[in-house]
Amino acid sequence: MIELEKRKAIFLLHQEGMPLREISRRLSLGRNTVRRIIAREGRGPARGFSPAIDPELLRRLHQECHGYVQRVWEKLQEEHGLKIKYSTLTRWLRLLGIGLPAGARCDRVPDQPGAEMQHDTSPFTMALGSTPTKLQASLLYLRYSKRRYLQFYRVFDRFQMKCFLHRALLHWGYSPPVCIIDNTNLARLRGLGAQAVIGPEMEAFAKSYGFRFLCHARGHSDRKAGEERSFFTVETNFVPGRTFASLEDLNRQALEWSTVRMEQRPQGKPGLIPAQAFEYERGFLQQLPPHLPAPYKLLERSVDEYGYVAVEANYYWVPGTGRGEVTVLRYDQHLEIYQAGQQLMRYPLPPEGVKNQPVHPPGQPASRYQPRHREQPSDQEEKRLRQVAPAVSAYVDFILASPGLLRHQHLRRLLALSQRMSPELFVRSVERAHRYRITSLATLEQIARLQFQSGADELPLPPIDESFRDRPAYQEGSLTDSPDLSQYE
Repeated sequence: MIELEKRKAIFLLHQEGMPLREISRRLSLGRNTVRRIIAREGRGPARGFSPAIDPELLRRLHQECHGYVQRVWEKLQEEHGLKIKYSTLTRWLRLLGIGLPAGARCDRVPDQPGAEMQHDTSPFTMALGSTPTKLQASLLYLRYSKRRYLQFYRVFDRFQMKCFLHRALLHWGYSPPVCIIDNTNLARLRGLGAQAVIGPEMEAFAKSYGFRFLCHARGHSDRKAGEERSFFTVETNFVPGRTFASLEDLNRQALEWSTVRMEQRPQGKPGLIPAQAFEYERGFLQQLPPHLPAPYKLLERSVDEYGYVAVEANYYWVPGTGRGEVTVLRYDQHLEIYQAGQQLMRYPLPPEGVKNQPVHPPGQPASRYQPRHREQPSDQEEKRLRQVAPAVSAYVDFILASPGLLRHQHLRRLLALSQRMSPELFVRSVERAHRYRITSLATLEQIARLQFQSGADELPLPPIDESFRDRPAYQEGSLTDSPDLSQYE
């Protein structure tokens, strides 16, 4: 479809005497197309439509039949003698707009400085090292100056949303009055679009930064077209040709790309540079105080007898000898431990992927005690099992790849089971369990019992010291009467 402005330009160039071939070359249009546009004097194509049946008759029958087109088609043939195809009738109704709701576009909002920002998330599969990982990209877009702030998360929940907006807005130092979002449950309590009610928690959070959330109409993601286009730029410009060693490395590169590289890159046809446009827009934005309190999660924990507090699968040492209940404030990049209103310790969060580790204050010797409920690794049990036989090593690989198993507990129980029978019987039982893909240790033990009862194995005779007959106790007991064991027969 050729725009009306382009058609007018073609006709004006023709009137100024430019040859048809030159117009076709400059505007990358076929010469026949240029001829048709000149013949119509730059006007758009005719859009008139005249069906062979009176449109008023179609509207009346459509209303009488309560919108059922099949019945309209039957009445046209039976009562009016009009023989037409059903597909032709539906096409006429569609072109006349009968029975179809008018397709409403989203509101056209003027691009004014300081008017709004837009936020959304999008799933990405990124290679962290050599492992493809599913992540959520979160991007904040300042509409007028086209500034961006990009970060990636493994899980993006309400707390992460507040932390992301806090970091982005403090990086800019300014906030517009409106943030356009989709109908996400992270901010919305109920309703859709203009009728959406924002949750009290998120409404209070936005108020402290001087803006409010506004949900666009359902199915109208083009209301935040700048945000959607920014994700396309991330996919086609940021991701290709870059490697990421970890999630921290990915976010470091994403921050540099969105706040440094893209700030100086001309945007769109006008060639707008976001850093320069923001210098003009900041006069229309609300300046934020530099020390806004960061969002946090409030966690109630107990200190175990060894002085550790468990937070998100890691164990943080608490100084002193006091025990009892403590309050943990979990921030975006650190946590603080309080007891009776006094701060006991502040720890930076460990790198992404560190789990089941005791954490001690930097520069101080580690405690000689381990946390009470810390999971113990099963590396030694796995090593001992693999040394039994190659068949056992293959079975260990099989059970470790099976979903739904408790790895450490399963390996410890398997090692204990191997010590309750001869190595030959254990290997044969494991081979049979592996052949039938059995992971239950109770079933494996039953397999060993059945193989033993089949006579393939005999219990080894215990070593007997024959000198027992020379012992005084034996000689004294040999003179007594034999006990009556008939009741046990």
